[in-house]
Parts: sequence; structure tokens; C-alpha cells
Amino acid sequence: MSGIPLQSGLVVAGLLFGLGAAGVLFRRDLLFILLSLEIMTNAAGLAFVTAGALWGRPDGQVLFIFILAVAAAEVAVGLALVLWLYRRTGTLDVDRANRLRG
Repeated sequence: MSGIPLQSGLVVAGLLFGLGAAGVLFRRDLLFILLSLEIMTNAAGLAFVTAGALWGRPDGQVLFIFILAVAAAEVAVGLALVLWLYRRTGTLDVDRANRLRG
């Protein structure tokens, strides 16, 4: 097997996923939360590609293509949500959006 070893790829994927999870849990800005979700999605894709490379099969790369398609749809919906929230409240603070009722 040539390239990056399985353990290194999975460690990087785990670190990226942890970084994204910390961003979702601790940040209050909607843009950073969406960015952290993208990091978590890409970490899962990296884990799939790493596992597929271990077995010498293209399944991980095919799953990563689907993950990219879902991420593109997520960005489109997220950007619409960001624009709506900013127009409505004048800020991207999630706590302020939580106070909106209706």
C-alpha cells in the first residue's frame, strides 16, 4: 500500500471532526456554526476515502462524491438562512435568533 497510512488518515479525520464539533458547540455566530458543520462533513468524507484506500476499492471516493453533493445543498440552504436571519435581526448571533417566536 502506498500513500498515507490508515491510522494517520483516521487521526486527521478525527481531529477535524472534533474541531468541527467544538465549533458547533461553543460558537454563537451562525456563519461559524455552518462552517464547523462543513468541517465535520469533510472529516467524515476523509474517513471514507481513507478506509476505501485501505481496501483498494473506490467505494470511499464514491461516497465522498455524495457527501460533496449534500454539502453543496447544505451550503445553499445555510446561506439562505444566514441572509434571512441577518435581514430580520441585523446580527448572526444564534442566541438572538432563539428569542424569535413566530
